[in-house]
Amino acid sequence: MPDQTSPQPPPEDVLEIGAPEQFAALAHPLRQRLLFALGHRPATVRQLAAQLDAKKGNVAHHLKVLREAGLIHVAETRQVRGGTEQYYQRTARHMIVAEPQAAGTAAMFAAFAQELDLSPADTHLTLRHLRLSPAKARELGETLAQLVDEAEEDAEDQPLHGALVALYQQARSDHPG
Repeated sequence: MPDQTSPQPPPEDVLEIGAPEQFAALAHPLRQRLLFALGHRPATVRQLAAQLDAKKGNVAHHLKVLREAGLIHVAETRQVRGGTEQYYQRTARHMIVAEPQAAGTAAMFAAFAQELDLSPADTHLTLRHLRLSPAKARELGETLAQLVDEAEEDAEDQPLHGALVALYQQARSDHPG
């Protein structure tokens, strides 16, 4: 076995989440935060534990769940002090949940809330309700996705920022506004 393997890029650009084990894996805030953390570069259990201020054993357990669900994989291994260090990476750059389930959505929002609480800088959080035609809603959704996808990334020594983008149609109410 070579001392170091080359990092492998994610095999897919987009992974559609749909399997029950994937929804189960997404139903925990720490697993959501691990997926966030693995969004830019592979990392080891030790690196992830330090970054997320979590215990290594806890991180290792949740990485195993994510790996078994096909959401992450071992991208690289390195020999260190007689052992093998594994670098984990997401299996896709983008993960889309076509039909969200309540547990996964709740976990994502819980992970998002933890990220906001830990942020050392001012955050921007806005909830607005807009009256939009279906065409205008589709256009806004595409524009928001494009803005996030095309955001130019700065050098690795710059702070990492999170972006949560959601556009949804409110459930109809029988009571006028």
